[in-house]
Amino acid sequence: MAFVIPAPAVPVLRVADSDGTFPVRRVYCVGRNYADHAREMGGDPQREPPFFFGKPQDALVPRGGEIAYPPATSNLHYEVELVAALKAGGRDIPVERALECVYGYAVGIDLTRRDLQAKFKDKGHPWELAKGFDQSAPISDLVPADRLGKPTSGAIWLAVNGQERQRGDLGQMTWSVAEVIAHLSSYLTLAPGDLVFTGTPAGVGAVVPGDRIRCGIDRVGELEIVLV
Repeated sequence: MAFVIPAPAVPVLRVADSDGTFPVRRVYCVGRNYADHAREMGGDPQREPPFFFGKPQDALVPRGGEIAYPPATSNLHYEVELVAALKAGGRDIPVERALECVYGYAVGIDLTRRDLQAKFKDKGHPWELAKGFDQSAPISDLVPADRLGKPTSGAIWLAVNGQERQRGDLGQMTWSVAEVIAHLSSYLTLAPGDLVFTGTPAGVGAVVPGDRIRCGIDRVGELEIVLV
C-alpha cells in the first residue's frame, strides 16, 4: 500500500570521525539523576527509583547551531547531559549486561520551558509540552563505546556567553548509565536506535535570545548552540 502523505524522515546522528550515521528510534530522559540538581529543584537526592520522560525524535538538533527561542515561555532552561545511544535492547535488562546495549555516547542539552513545567505540575497535569517542544534536544556527534570505553567518570560542564554555569562529574550520578538502562527496560522494551539522556548536574538556569551556550563532557565531545 502507498503512503497517503509523505513519510517523515528518520532522524540520524553522525558518528564522530566516521562516515557512519545512527538512526534514532525513541528519545528517553531520566530526571534528577545528580543529587545536587535534585536539591536545587526541591527534590530528595536519595536513591529513590528514577523517573523518566520522553522527547520526540524531531526535537533533536544534531550538531547544535542556531536554536529558535520557543513560544509560550519566558523561562527557558538549559541542562547538559551525557546521552547513551543503544545498539541493542530488550525487557528487564540486567544491570551487569546493560552497557553491552550501548553503541556510543554524545553530549546533549535538555532544553526546558520551566515556567510551563511548574504550571503543569501545580495543576497535576502532564508536563510533556515543557520538555518535548521543537528543537528541545540539541546533540553532538556520537563517539562509539568501543573507542571511548565506559564513561563512569569525567567532567561535565556548560557555559553561557563564556561564563561557566554547570560543572560536575559523571561519577556523581545517583544512578549509573547501566542502572538507568536497566530501570528503563523494566517499564518497556528498549530497541536499537533508542537514545537515553542520563541527567544533569546542578547549575541549571534561564537563557534568553542571543545567548551562546557551549558545553562538553571529557572524552565525549563538545556542543554549542545560539538562541535566536
